[in-house]
Amino acid sequence: MAEQTTNESLDLFIALSRASQWVNAHADRDIRKHGLNRTEFGVLELLYHKGSQPLQQIGGKVLMSSGNITYVIDKLEKKGLCRRRASLEDRRLIYAEITEEGSRFIEEIFPGHTSVIEQSAGGLTAEEKQVASKLLKKLGRFAQESFK
Repeated sequence: MAEQTTNESLDLFIALSRASQWVNAHADRDIRKHGLNRTEFGVLELLYHKGSQPLQQIGGKVLMSSGNITYVIDKLEKKGLCRRRASLEDRRLIYAEITEEGSRFIEEIFPGHTSVIEQSAGGLTAEEKQVASKLLKKLGRFAQESFK
């Protein structure tokens, strides 16, 4: 019988995928309690922390396709959490911006959401989290650069 070899990259991929799946499950459950999905929350959080954003650029910042942005903004507008605003400089540009109600909403739920994520990552010490974060950023940069 041939000796089985371990593929470290495959092991890493599986561990990373499973860890991400379970941490996201905690985050998604919390977000759903507030009537949003992950994408809606991501867009709202972006608008809160970074200010008004051109619709064309939101997709790249929240890791979703630009075709879905219109749908997500529509849903957030219906909930009164954001609005569209035409650019004064370039009529082709439409911005999404958070409303006062949206800001209050994020300010109310964000601390609890942060706690949910902290609890889901509680299997690592603070030092281990720093090391893992540094290594995953390095891995992500390499994967992004080598994709081109």
